[in-house]
Amino acid sequence: MEEKALQFVTYYEKQLEIAKRFVLIRKNRKISQRRLSEISGVSYASIRRFEKTGNISLSSLVKLALVLQLYDDLDNFLKNINQ
Repeated sequence: MEEKALQFVTYYEKQLEIAKRFVLIRKNRKISQRRLSEISGVSYASIRRFEKTGNISLSSLVKLALVLQLYDDLDNFLKNINQ
């Protein structure tokens, strides 16, 4: 029987994965980081940091989700946690 190596994913890797998804969505909608900052109220520095490291506050994440029309996805994800 062939053994499979265990794969461990860190929270940091998941943060980066989420940030990359946001970047793809932002770029597909042709919104620059500066413009996203202007329309979301999230600082340009916070958006840059999020896209580079995955670090962002919950309030800023919600603001970005609203602007990028992802709030329902975020809300559904959180609703499913308690079920």
